Amino acid sequence: MSAKPTQHAAVVGAGVAGLCSALALSRAGFQVTVLERDVPPPDGDAEQAFFAWQRRGAAQFRHPHAFLGLMCSLLQERYPDLLDAFFAAGARKLTFADMVPPHLKPDYKPAPGDDQLWMLLCRRATLETVLRQYVQRQNSVTINNTQYVTGLLTSQNPLTVTGLQVTRRDNNNEQLEQPYDVVIDATGRTSKFPRWLEAQGAHVEEQRDDAEIVYYTRHYQLLPGVEEPDRHKEDPSAGDLGYMKYGVFPGDSGHFALIVCLPNHETQLRDAIKTAEGFDSVCRTIPGLVPWIAEDRASPTTAPFGIGQIHSVWRNFLDADEQPLARNFFAVGDSAVRTNPLYGRGCSTGILHAHLLAEALTETNDPVQRAQTFHHLTHERLRPIFNASLSEDKNGIRRAEAVLQGQSVEKASTIKQYLKLAFGDALAWAARYDIDVFRGMMRTVNLVENPGDFLKDKQTRRTVFGYMLRGRKRNAKARVQRGLSRTQMMQHVDELASS
Repeated sequence: MSAKPTQHAAVVGAGVAGLCSALALSRAGFQVTVLERDVPPPDGDAEQAFFAWQRRGAAQFRHPHAFLGLMCSLLQERYPDLLDAFFAAGARKLTFADMVPPHLKPDYKPAPGDDQLWMLLCRRATLETVLRQYVQRQNSVTINNTQYVTGLLTSQNPLTVTGLQVTRRDNNNEQLEQPYDVVIDATGRTSKFPRWLEAQGAHVEEQRDDAEIVYYTRHYQLLPGVEEPDRHKEDPSAGDLGYMKYGVFPGDSGHFALIVCLPNHETQLRDAIKTAEGFDSVCRTIPGLVPWIAEDRASPTTAPFGIGQIHSVWRNFLDADEQPLARNFFAVGDSAVRTNPLYGRGCSTGILHAHLLAEALTETNDPVQRAQTFHHLTHERLRPIFNASLSEDKNGIRRAEAVLQGQSVEKASTIKQYLKLAFGDALAWAARYDIDVFRGMMRTVNLVENPGDFLKDKQTRRTVFGYMLRGRKRNAKARVQRGLSRTQMMQHVDELASS
């Protein structure tokens, strides 16, 4: 059953998940109002948005983002004109063929599904500016930056959300009550909605796990006439030194970002890279980064800035009897499901989640069935991604602890754990040197199938088991790139501090 065209949905938050919720719902026949607390983007292009737009409500706005195959394929299928607008603004397409390293090129033959394995390269400011302009052109969508939400309107028995309490900043902070048929929380990691629901007697069950990391970003732009370095050189521009992960995120118009991710316990190194001089000095000790940030190749466009409190969060909005905690209320993106942003999955899962919501709301007008359908679609499509991200976080914590203790690999306490770790190390090596395993890994990375589904293939498993025979220590080297050891890096940091 289609949704009635007269239904009015409020989407709170004009980030990527919120804008895509508005877009998906407008295409499904809803009238949509997007309420955004932050000021609108400045007049001008995406370049001005990156440097001037005050996006206080989006902590990751200027951190690098990965726009994966899941997201890109969905946009290509449903909004090809939006993709054209991204390309017109300077975004670039990185195909699967571009990702294949030179030593695997002789083994590469295009296969069905390779066309889904592509990424969009641009800054989030570019993506969000173009997306917002596109959404604003939809006749059934209004974006309101003059009001901010201060609470929920509800009725009881059963608890039903009937609208929003808002404050008008353009009229002496006038308090208003606005009715809506559906309310959607797209406010992200700082959402107040669970607290507001709690005040109405609805407890939102939450799973929260700390990744125990902090990461720092600095943006750069290639100098005039300088070409982007070869992404397949001997020393790659992304890797893991055991005590520190790093990566280059190419963007648009010659811009790129560099991130450094550190365990919480690496306090001395964290203090060093908080400064511009320290950040560049540390990064220039890594061979894979020198071609990007050498002084004759690029200049910084920002100071280093960090983000911490990296948690994986899963919120459940049904009770034990599978009844909605609050009817006509839904949460999308980071407001409901959040993974470690280091893996670059948030925008892709947010866009998918927005379209799953539109699917649930157009299937029926019954508020209970809508909540149940959305819940089950969320579990089916997003829970495998969440679980995989959580597992990667825990593996990262163990590896960082092993390095801190001076171990080359993390120790296993049982045979089962040893075999699991050995398989993971062999998989990392196989993905580097076998084209079919590489393709399967890229399908996982790009979220075009559930993480690890490619391992159901018998030939793939046989290949990985074959690499296991090499031994853990040898295979574990696939994770680690050339660079200073932790002891050498600490000496380098000491020299920085004394200079």
